[in-house]
Amino acid sequence: MTQQNARAGIWLAVVAMFVFAMQDGISRHLAEEYSVFMIVMIRYWFFLFFVMAVSKMRTGSVATTARTEQPFLQFFRGVLLAAEILVTVVAFTMLGLIEAHAIFAVYPLMVAALSGPILGETVGWRRWAAIGVGFIGMLIILQPGFKVFSPYSLIAVAGAVLFALYNLLTRLAAAKDNAATSFFWTGVGGFVIMTAIGPFFWEPMSPIDWRWMALLCVTGATGHYLLIKAYEKAEASTVQPFAYLQLVFASMLGVTVFGESLPLTTAAGAGLIVLAGIFTLWREQKAKT
Repeated sequence: MTQQNARAGIWLAVVAMFVFAMQDGISRHLAEEYSVFMIVMIRYWFFLFFVMAVSKMRTGSVATTARTEQPFLQFFRGVLLAAEILVTVVAFTMLGLIEAHAIFAVYPLMVAALSGPILGETVGWRRWAAIGVGFIGMLIILQPGFKVFSPYSLIAVAGAVLFALYNLLTRLAAAKDNAATSFFWTGVGGFVIMTAIGPFFWEPMSPIDWRWMALLCVTGATGHYLLIKAYEKAEASTVQPFAYLQLVFASMLGVTVFGESLPLTTAAGAGLIVLAGIFTLWREQKAKT
């Protein structure tokens, strides 16, 4: 990997995080007016076309990309991600972008904590210490005794758990399938489950909000495309720490567009989570070398 490619990969990741933050803002706007099931269903309709286009471009055949020895695992991954998106969008409306993202940022630490029992990976004491620091950061945000039992806060925690499980199952699937196959099944699983549920929650949408819906679909596809290109340019260990910029961009959007506040406890807790997460990623990469 050349320095130029690494720099290009980092910039692609930064732009992808900005696009994903804009997507989260649009999701919050639409979910405040319409059923989250309908919004996520329409989003997956568009996303499936994007996934199929990427599959065709990468392997020349959708059927070739879809071929897998573990269809149940791959399909379940897609369902898990759809459930995570549903839960997290609800958290945006209940908590706001800032607090929901601050809590959600703990998911890499959950991945590290669960990689031992689920994947059989060894987690050293340094990473366990970082995981502990990150969870202290989450408790600072939740404010034990005041908000920790709030169902709204627990919604964001549930979203982080679901995304951590999705990441762990993605690692498990990678033992037999390549990234293109896993990406394809991510779209298929979400499309099937949301199309089975979403029509029951259909609501009329105003013309202006249909435009926002279209923009939501485009930002989702654009963000994933940019991230794919980022991982093509640079190694995952180089790109992953910049995923935390989504928290920064979403917080800026929450303050400037939605009038949210940034409490000192949330900023301090999020800072601990991000530092612990970056350290965990670094230790994980070092353990592999």
